[in-house]
Amino acid sequence: MELTPLQTGGAVIPAVGLLLLLLLAVVVYEAVEIVDAYEKKALTVFGEYRGLLEPGINIVPPFVARTYPFDMRTQTIDVPRQEAITRDNSPVTADAVVYIRVRDAKRAFLEVDHYKTAVSNLAQTTLRAVLGDMELDDTLNKRQEINARIRTELDEPTDEWGIRVESVEVREVNPSQEVQKAMEQQTSAERRRRAMILEAQGERQSAIENAQGDKQSNIIRAQGEKQSQILEAQGDAISTVLRAKSAESMGERAIIEKGMETLEGIGDGESNTFVLPQELTSLVGRYGKHLAGSDVSDGGTELDSLEFDAETRELIGLDDIDEILNQISQEADIDPEKLEEQAEAVQRGEDAGLASTDEVIEEMDQELDTGDAPVDGSGGGDASDAGDDDNQSA
Repeated sequence: MELTPLQTGGAVIPAVGLLLLLLLAVVVYEAVEIVDAYEKKALTVFGEYRGLLEPGINIVPPFVARTYPFDMRTQTIDVPRQEAITRDNSPVTADAVVYIRVRDAKRAFLEVDHYKTAVSNLAQTTLRAVLGDMELDDTLNKRQEINARIRTELDEPTDEWGIRVESVEVREVNPSQEVQKAMEQQTSAERRRRAMILEAQGERQSAIENAQGDKQSNIIRAQGEKQSQILEAQGDAISTVLRAKSAESMGERAIIEKGMETLEGIGDGESNTFVLPQELTSLVGRYGKHLAGSDVSDGGTELDSLEFDAETRELIGLDDIDEILNQISQEADIDPEKLEEQAEAVQRGEDAGLASTDEVIEEMDQELDTGDAPVDGSGGGDASDAGDDDNQSA
């Protein structure tokens, strides 16, 4: 069966229309270029630069136009870890992060190929150069200085590419394993040295405080013992004086009583002539006033003396006993604060102002000598006169 020309033309027309529709769709797809809000695209037609496409819908020549996108946001470029030798010949490794922004998409398209790769390679070489120009301690401590120097070195070439370096951050700078071990040993030694110094200073301060405390304690104890010895010596001296004066008075009274007993025995004898010793008559004359008006009972053989008169009390120092005892009591009341002040005065080489035992005993001896004067004074003359009268009467 053969087809007629009419039937053949009817089948070809729908196929051509479908082809034209498909071709139109492809042309429209190629002619329309959509640009995102955060980017720009460089347009070339037959390899010729025609400009930058702004965000939105753009119409370009179909099939002969090509576009190259550029992200206008801040972009992060990771700089791989780099090995470098510092100025003092210490190997270190470091890595960094570079933050860039495309400032001029046209220059970034025309002046450099793959600007990200170019910036990354430039940052690597700059990082090695900066680390090699510094000493090891500076690379570990002056992190901000390293960042600033790398950014300064990157600014000039990247500016020609239309790229702005916003920031550079060095993340890690690590010495080699041998250097790290040496640094750890040095740090440990330094810490041990500081600990030993602090411990020695603490022990020294403690020893000083203990020595000062012992010194103050010994001074106060010595002052207390000295004060106690002085008070004890003063008490012994006063007691010795009182005992001596009492013994002297009681001895004279015993002689008088013995003499009176002797006179009583003589009176009982048959002789009418009596010889009395001068010493007995002197004592009788001295203490005769105690015999007159005495409270001896009639026919008694014992003599009870009356109260001492003012002269005798002054002689044996009875009126001064209370004052002396009060003085001893006041001196015995030791004030710790006063002792501490005296201890500090002794430490400074000053005199504490305390009287010595020898001075106190010497003073007691002078008082004893003064008290003995009336015993050997005019009283003896009166007793002699009284003795002569007794001899004459006898």
